[in-house]
Amino acid sequence: MPSPLLSQAQAPTAELLTLEQIRATLQPLQGRFAGQKVLVLIPDHTRTLPLPQLFRILVEVLDDVGRLDFMVALGTHPPLNEAQLLKLVGLSAEERHTTFRHIGLFNHAWQDPDALATVGVVSQARVKEIAGERWHPTLGGDVQVRLNKAALEADQLLILGPTFPHEVVGFSGGAKYLFPGISGPEMINVTHWLGALATVRGTIGLKDTPVRALIHEAARLVPTPITLVALVVQGSGLAGVFVGDPISAWSAAADLSSTRHIVWVDKPFQRILSCAPPMYDELWTAGKAMYKLDPALADGGELIIYAPHLDTVSLVHGKYIYEIGYHTVPYFLNQWERFKHVPLGVLAHSTHVRGSGTWVNGQEHPRVRVTLASRIGPEDCAQLNLGYLDPDTLNPEDFANREDEGILLVRKAGETLYRVKEGA
Repeated sequence: MPSPLLSQAQAPTAELLTLEQIRATLQPLQGRFAGQKVLVLIPDHTRTLPLPQLFRILVEVLDDVGRLDFMVALGTHPPLNEAQLLKLVGLSAEERHTTFRHIGLFNHAWQDPDALATVGVVSQARVKEIAGERWHPTLGGDVQVRLNKAALEADQLLILGPTFPHEVVGFSGGAKYLFPGISGPEMINVTHWLGALATVRGTIGLKDTPVRALIHEAARLVPTPITLVALVVQGSGLAGVFVGDPISAWSAAADLSSTRHIVWVDKPFQRILSCAPPMYDELWTAGKAMYKLDPALADGGELIIYAPHLDTVSLVHGKYIYEIGYHTVPYFLNQWERFKHVPLGVLAHSTHVRGSGTWVNGQEHPRVRVTLASRIGPEDCAQLNLGYLDPDTLNPEDFANREDEGILLVRKAGETLYRVKEGA
């Protein structure tokens, strides 16, 4: 049975919570951690939420704690510089050094062994049990569970983050802010590759997935008490806030997300122009413009990632991605000796962007075509095994209001999931 929530607020359908409702829902946190050292885990700029507003409310509500730090749960995303950190939480440079000088603001450092501590191991046998039919020997052996030392030095962990349909874990949020949010590379790689083996179409928008189970298994090894503030974002506001333990609050948020963030369509589309917003400043994150639309794309169809602002594949992982390109899971599994040196998380990203497919007589057969319309040029796209279109030749309005022709325009892609109705 789920644990009762500390507090919650949910707006009626098509409405948003007021600032007063949000503040009242967070108010029960006051006095809960008095005198203790609290570490708040927050997302970076690639997630939509009114973080500057929530940051100020939390600082006010938690004014009686002994120490209050905020850490950006980056996973493997690039670290934010000082200006980016201030913009993320809505502080001026002057406020940083005056009113909020007592608040710590940090990045997670997944590649720095000195920043990480081991809290335990998930055995290979347990990974096999969790993975079930998705198990594959490429997942490897026992998984070392490491996370940022700051999480162990704190008396309390508070996770503040949104929940959306997610390509790797089913629905984001909750303990995902630990793994991969502030974890070492081992859990990052294994969870993402397990998600790839399960496929985007077999994972996204589902609550109960092997990856979610593996993340919760690892979270049990974390000794620091954890409280979750799970958010359901709609537009620029909040449709729901759920405060409680990291499983119950996440579960409630995922239930609401399934009603707010999934669009059901009558039949799959032959061509989709999926507009990646500027917050996705690398293809590593702009790939979400593919993930969220893949289930609504017909076999043999084409999805265009339209990102005229984008000129970078990945600052952190670009070298590997250019080496391997974008391919389907069978492409890698059937040539494993060629690719076993590549981090599993990178292989997973490749397959998520390229979509599912088959391997027949030594040839890869992707289910769909993926075309990139960005500042990444035609030669690079060819090396990456993606189609290319000059973004300056595209007018998104040419794709508007053509659903009856099998053509769909999504003006802000990456967070809303599109699915075909069952039986359609």
